[in-house]
Amino acid sequence: MERGGAPRGLLSIVVSAAVTAAVTTIAVFWLIETHPQSFTQLLRIPPANTEETLGVDSSDTAETAVIDAVKKTSPAVVAITISKNVPVYEQYYESVPSPWSDFFGDGFNFSVPRMREKGTEKKEVGGGSGFLVSEDGYIITNRHVVSDEEAEYMVFMNDGKQYPTTVVARDPVLDLAVIKIEPETLGGGFPYLSFGDSDAIQVGQTVITIGNALAEFRNTVSVGVVSGLARSIVASDHSGQSEALDQLIQTDAAINQGNSGGPLLNLSGEVVGVNVAVASGAENIGFAVSGNSAKSIIESVQRTGRIVRPYLGVRYVPVTPELKEKNNLPTDYGMLVSGGVRSDELAVIPGSPADKAGIVENDIILEVDRMKLTPDKNLAAIIRGKKVGDTVDLKVLHKGEEKNIRVTLEEMKS
Repeated sequence: MERGGAPRGLLSIVVSAAVTAAVTTIAVFWLIETHPQSFTQLLRIPPANTEETLGVDSSDTAETAVIDAVKKTSPAVVAITISKNVPVYEQYYESVPSPWSDFFGDGFNFSVPRMREKGTEKKEVGGGSGFLVSEDGYIITNRHVVSDEEAEYMVFMNDGKQYPTTVVARDPVLDLAVIKIEPETLGGGFPYLSFGDSDAIQVGQTVITIGNALAEFRNTVSVGVVSGLARSIVASDHSGQSEALDQLIQTDAAINQGNSGGPLLNLSGEVVGVNVAVASGAENIGFAVSGNSAKSIIESVQRTGRIVRPYLGVRYVPVTPELKEKNNLPTDYGMLVSGGVRSDELAVIPGSPADKAGIVENDIILEVDRMKLTPDKNLAAIIRGKKVGDTVDLKVLHKGEEKNIRVTLEEMKS
C-alpha cells in the first residue's frame, strides 16, 4: 500500500472520464452553434410564446376578460352632474364705534368686514354615475344622486356628448332612481347594458366597477371580488340623512365618492349590482344594490311610467337567539312584528294587506311561501320580488299557536 497517491488503475479511469467529458462538451457547443432549433427541441425547451406551447389561449386570461368587459360596457356608463342656483356673496366693510370714538370722533371707528348676498348663480354642486339600460335613453342611478328636486341634472356620455335629463322616478324603498335622456334620432340608438342574474353570484367572484370617481374622473375602472352577500347597513350622506338598506352585495372593488349609481359588472359585462355606499373608516369595503332589484324597477317604469312596489304593511325585527333569550320567545327564527322607535311607526299599517289578513303586533312571521325566514332571508326582500296582486302564504306564530294566513299584496303608496 502506498501513501499519498491513488492506485494506477483508478488514475487511468479518471483520465479517461476527463477526456470523454471534454469531447462531449465540445460536441454539444458545436451542435448549439450549427443546429440551434434541433437542440431546443431535443431538450424540450418551450419557445418564447409559452402560452401557445402549453395550450393556453390568451383570450381566456382574467386580464383579457376584464379588458373586454370594460371595452364592451364603458360606452353605456354615464357621468351625472348636479347644478343648482346658489347664493353669491360679496364682502363689504362696516364702520363700528371703538371705545375711543366718543373722545376722538369717527376717525377712531373700527372697520369690520361683513358679507351680504349679492344674488344667485348656477353652479355645479356635485355629481354621480349611472348607466343606460335601454337604447331609448333610460338610465339607472342612485336616488340620493338625483334627490334634490330643485337641482338640474346633466348626463355626460363616454364620447363627451352631454344631454339634459329628466328624473322619471325615485324608488321609495331602495336607493335607486330612473332618469331619461332623449336620443338625437327617432327610435333611440344609445348603447346600453344588460342585466345578469345577481342571485347567482358567489363570494370570491371577480367583479368590475365603473363610474365618475370623485365627480371628476369619468369612467374610472376598478376590479375586485364579491366579498360578502346579503349585507344590511344604515347608509348616511353628507346632509345627515340616513336609511336602512338590506340584501346588499359587498365588494372590495374600489367604490369612491361619485361612483354612486354606477354598475357592478361580472366578467361577461352584465350588471349584477348598482354601487350605492362605502364603509367609512375601512379599506375597500363597498356595497351595491342587487341587479335583480334594479331590473325590476326599470321594467316597472317602462311598463307603467312609475315604480310600482308590492307591500305587506308590517314593521318587524328579525328574531335571533339573543332576542329569543332576552324576551322569552318560543322560536329563534322568523320576523317579530314590532313598532318603530317613534309613536307614529305602527307595527301594522292600518288598511294594509297585513292588517286585512289579521296580523297584529307581536305576531312572529315564520315562513313566506314555505320559505323559512332568517336574517339572511329577509321578509322585505322576498316581498320586493313579488308583484302587486300576488298572493303569499304566511306561517304565523300568534300567541304561541301556529296558523297559516293567505295575503294578497297591494301597491305601496308613495
